[in-house]
Amino acid sequence: MCILHILFRLENRVKNYVYNAHMNKDIRDMHDALLDIIGFMSRPEPDVALMADMSMPLERALLPLLVRIDRRGPIGVVELADLVGRDYTTVSRQVARLDELGLVVRRSGARDKRVREAEVTELGREMADAIDRMREQLVGELMADWTNAERRDLARLMKRFANDMNEWVLRRRGEDADE
Repeated sequence: MCILHILFRLENRVKNYVYNAHMNKDIRDMHDALLDIIGFMSRPEPDVALMADMSMPLERALLPLLVRIDRRGPIGVVELADLVGRDYTTVSRQVARLDELGLVVRRSGARDKRVREAEVTELGREMADAIDRMREQLVGELMADWTNAERRDLARLMKRFANDMNEWVLRRRGEDADE
């Protein structure tokens, strides 16, 4: 092999290594940012303030479930547990509590009668709307000096990333079912 081929291969390896190192840092930075965002949005202070303003007190652990049921419902407990990263037995108990409070109703699934699906009631929707307003106010304060274009870009890219993650999960489930 001539020296040009050797140098060309070496140069490509070095460029590729630098590119991969850069990408790995980007992914790490993105992961760190997501963890910070999740941590911030999961802080108890905004939820405690919201619950203090509500006529019906609600345990903090139920808030994300109510919002997810509002957004994705009707939804089964297993799928909901998967979305929030909790054990389905825990989520089942928490959905039962939301049902007791009149915030959701549970019924047999439309496609599979064995699956119990949860859907928000009118009261649940009102509470989810109140949570949304509180979150909007909080994020509005944080992004007060952002332009509308920056907000739209962030929303578009976050939605794209979330869609890609959801598609990946669905593909993996399909692959697992095929095995």
